[in-house]
Amino acid sequence: MARITKGILGGFSGKVGTIVGANWRGKDIIRSIPTPSNRPPSEKQMVQQMKFKLVISFLRPLGSIQKKYFGLNSGSKSRINLAVSYTINEAVQMVADVPELIYNKILITKGDLTGFQNVNATPQAGNTISLTWEDNTTQGNAAGTDQVTVICYNKELDSFAVFEAMAERSALTKEVALPAYYAGKEMQVWAYLNRAEEDIACNSSYLGALTMI
Repeated sequence: MARITKGILGGFSGKVGTIVGANWRGKDIIRSIPTPSNRPPSEKQMVQQMKFKLVISFLRPLGSIQKKYFGLNSGSKSRINLAVSYTINEAVQMVADVPELIYNKILITKGDLTGFQNVNATPQAGNTISLTWEDNTTQGNAAGTDQVTVICYNKELDSFAVFEAMAERSALTKEVALPAYYAGKEMQVWAYLNRAEEDIACNSSYLGALTMI
């Protein structure tokens, strides 16, 4: 059953015969009900489906970050859509017919804020990571109050450790302590900066694969 949402001349939501009405991004739309296909997917379609499944699974825990800081909403594409599309096209490779992520090509955030200058991450005793970067507050639209976020991922556990707004750009150094269950494990590490107003971020930086000690 369909439901009229704005009176007799307004849009409707639900199914009427062979059409479906909905409100999408503030616009009332009508589309036909797709016809199920009995045709098996082609090899190319199957590869694309595997890539899509891999990327969606990986990015899902980062959704709240990418909704704010991955490019700009573009027409029908949300920031999440843009992040998925970018990752599939730029950061996935096929190895023995199996899709794999290329970690050093992954962008967690994408934006026009001035990024880090010479940022480095090194593992330290006690299951910690030490970050250092250089002062570039005079460059572009950088500010000393820009917030630093560090993201760590372990493939074995398929698990993220996210440290949001854990330092300011002006700090130039920061240590993050990971939970004990990451001890001895390899972590893929990224960092990004966002403005204190939380309206813009830089392109994230990949800091390498670090084994915790």
